[in-house]
Amino acid sequence: MLDLLLNEQSEVRMYTENDLEQAIEKGIFTASAVEQFRQDRLQRRNTHFADEEDFKLVSSFNDIFVLMACALLLLSTGWVLQAASPALAALVVAGLSWGLAEFFVLKRKMALPGIFLLVSFVGSIFAAVMLTIGWPSENGFMLAGSVAAVAAWCHWKRFKVPITVAAGTASAVVFIVSLLVSLFPSLKSYLSWLMFGGGLVVFIVAMRWDAADLKRVTGKSDVAFWLHLTAAPLIVHPIFSTLGIFDGQHSSASLALIMGLYLLLTLVSLVIDRRAFMVSALVYVLVALTKLLDTYGLAGDSFAYVGVFIGFSLLLLSGFWHKVRYQLVRHLPASWQAKVPVIQ
Repeated sequence: MLDLLLNEQSEVRMYTENDLEQAIEKGIFTASAVEQFRQDRLQRRNTHFADEEDFKLVSSFNDIFVLMACALLLLSTGWVLQAASPALAALVVAGLSWGLAEFFVLKRKMALPGIFLLVSFVGSIFAAVMLTIGWPSENGFMLAGSVAAVAAWCHWKRFKVPITVAAGTASAVVFIVSLLVSLFPSLKSYLSWLMFGGGLVVFIVAMRWDAADLKRVTGKSDVAFWLHLTAAPLIVHPIFSTLGIFDGQHSSASLALIMGLYLLLTLVSLVIDRRAFMVSALVYVLVALTKLLDTYGLAGDSFAYVGVFIGFSLLLLSGFWHKVRYQLVRHLPASWQAKVPVIQ
């Protein structure tokens, strides 16, 4: 049976990991046979699959075409209905997002439209609750965050879109932070550090998903990818806000701290083998370094200088990623090595 699957692989567009897992559950394939199939794919590709941080986004231009059509339909629908009731418009957009996902995600297995429809669904649910309550408040964010988290969970149970877990976790963080601020108003002064704590929680959740698929051959790896992409800005933004980078407070000490922080993020990214974690924080580093160089008489050219330096560094790291990571990971404790992908 699996031989037939292998032979038809070149004729059919693709088989998703979810398809294979469902086939195991239904008894069509055995778990060992599917694992042999995955290993065969890895050998034929002749590449370190786990080290490439692969995730599915676009299989053809039709994905982009469908995305544009969905965006046009949802935005136009929301625009037409918002004159009557903004909250109703958000609910209708959420309903349409779910309905479109029934066909394009559940049946057509389209990754890019699936991501967009998930974001529009959860975002519309969050917006509908906020618009119903009225003026934003801690209680409003708390209620909206909890409802959005439940909506994300329902979406995950139905469609299994990898980004759903990240959206639900982010919504849960909003709920918890809002709940704490509501119960203890004095914590409002420490909102950035609450966000930082939420980022650490998201990072821990991401590592748990990563640890469940160290070979990165199932959909669990895609879930971890989006969680890391969510965790990085939640961790980095509060630190830069505390340094006063975005408020015009620039100094040589701040420059040193920024470079040290990004070096730390790079080391963490190498250890966990997640470029997404480092890239997600890149925009903050670019903005912060640009603002700092502006104070040293490089106004107008500062972004170009920063771009050259960061771009060259990233390209150099990309070229030697495997070798650098191997040297770094091999010096870690054995208990740590067992929880991260290891280059063979």
